[in-house]
Amino acid sequence: MLKVVQIPVGPMANFVYLAFDERSREALVVDSGWEVGPIEDAVRRQGVKAKYVVATHGHFDHVSTLDELARRLGAKVVAHASSPVRSDVMVDSGDMLNLGEESVRVLNTPGHTDDSICLYDGGNLFTGDTLFVGTIGRFEREDAGKMFKSLNDVLLKLPTETMVYSGHDYGWVKSRTLGEEAESNQFLKVRSLEEFLSLVG
Repeated sequence: MLKVVQIPVGPMANFVYLAFDERSREALVVDSGWEVGPIEDAVRRQGVKAKYVVATHGHFDHVSTLDELARRLGAKVVAHASSPVRSDVMVDSGDMLNLGEESVRVLNTPGHTDDSICLYDGGNLFTGDTLFVGTIGRFEREDAGKMFKSLNDVLLKLPTETMVYSGHDYGWVKSRTLGEEAESNQFLKVRSLEEFLSLVG
């Protein structure tokens, strides 16, 4: 399991993450928006080498400084194969990103956007704008089925002790376990698409 540093950036309560293998010191950065300074500072403080900068989806507040950050860190840009984001490495569900002896699995979770991905290292889950503490990411009504499936058939299949790290500080805590989320997040408690649709209006 990777060591995780949570980095608040910008005016929209974004979270960027630095995750790294403590032995090899190889790291990845999850998203980059608004400013690169705090991310560079975290990389420097931890004494790690960033191998990848990963876009969880293509919205500007997550990728506006992605190229700049990758260039400064000497890292490769990673994005889903369907993403509008220019990337060095295109990924899809099941692909692995290796950091030293650790690996991170890519999970395609369409709903918020078609190119949305989450990253899972066996203990930590980086959810971008798919899942927040207490709520979920916004989506078009015609994509409700995709979001419902991503939540129930992908994320909720992971172990309950998995730590959830989302792309924004929208909750009353900075992160919590998937089990805690499943018990209290109304969008995860419904069992049918019809119930899910009734929540989103």
